[in-house]
Amino acid sequence: MVVIGTDVHKRTHTFVAVNDVGRELGRKTVPATTPGHGAAVRWARAQFGSELVWGIEDCRNLSARLERDLLSAGQKVVRVAPKLMALQRAGGRDRGKSDPIDALAVARAVLRDPDLPVATHDTVSRELKLLVDRREHLVAQRTSIINRFLGRVHELDPTRNPKKGSMDRAKTHRALADWLSTLEGLMAELAADELADIIRLTTMINALAQRIGTAVQAAAPSLLALPGCGELTAAKLVGESAGITRFTSEAAFARHNGTAPIPAWSGNTAGRMRLNRTGNRQLNAALHRIAITQVGMTASAGQTYYRKRLAHGDSSSEALRCLKRRLSRTVFIRLHADEKSRHNTSQTVAA
Repeated sequence: MVVIGTDVHKRTHTFVAVNDVGRELGRKTVPATTPGHGAAVRWARAQFGSELVWGIEDCRNLSARLERDLLSAGQKVVRVAPKLMALQRAGGRDRGKSDPIDALAVARAVLRDPDLPVATHDTVSRELKLLVDRREHLVAQRTSIINRFLGRVHELDPTRNPKKGSMDRAKTHRALADWLSTLEGLMAELAADELADIIRLTTMINALAQRIGTAVQAAAPSLLALPGCGELTAAKLVGESAGITRFTSEAAFARHNGTAPIPAWSGNTAGRMRLNRTGNRQLNAALHRIAITQVGMTASAGQTYYRKRLAHGDSSSEALRCLKRRLSRTVFIRLHADEKSRHNTSQTVAA
């Protein structure tokens, strides 16, 4: 087997091939286009045969087209977290930083960690990720405008302060618009323009939320049935998982999402674990929201488990970490059930 590590950039991709003991066999740089990707596949097949594994640093915005082209060509592709590549490069004998050095580090990281997640074509998760990312971008834009707008409102009238958390409501928008229409001057004009931007963005955000809700209800009904998991959180889990079948086990999924604990003991502290701050932080944040919600739900399974951990002497942060690890296992099972249901449905439709 030959492993080909890839360092991706906007304009070019650099490939370095290694054998099963990590010895470099060859390298090639191609344009970051579909024809360039085809040339890389032809080079690899001509030089090293058909038993190939492509390791790609997981920079999704830069590597998405490369992944699709390689998968369409029938190649096996695995994703390497940037931190794994950096650790491998730091432990290598080559000093400095270059595209071939980074690509070599990616290839050797694949050899060192054979259970890395495999890239797959998953239209459902890809579309949900695009929709959720777009909504979050609009929310960030609206928050920035709201902050500037509230500053102008305070300058116009310090006694007029919209209720906290109400700037996404139509009632608040109407009241502020009516008030601003009675004022004159540049400050009032700019505030009115910003309020119009807030209203426009709110309409777009709500439309996206409704579209995401419709999509996730069809794609992940089992996940939505999990207490504490709303539509946006479920969409985040599906989108960031990018195809749950690419993980070899629930333990691999936990390691990917950062809920697998890290040993932190020596001598008399044997058995102690600590929080894992690596992994996909978006997935980790979604699991954290579910955990916090379940802890606050009366007589929920999550609250029962959390209190049980506290009774055994865990701190609140340790108990929450354990609950998140437990939820990771539950989410993995439910995502698999939803994936299987979608697959069976598609087969029925095809038949």
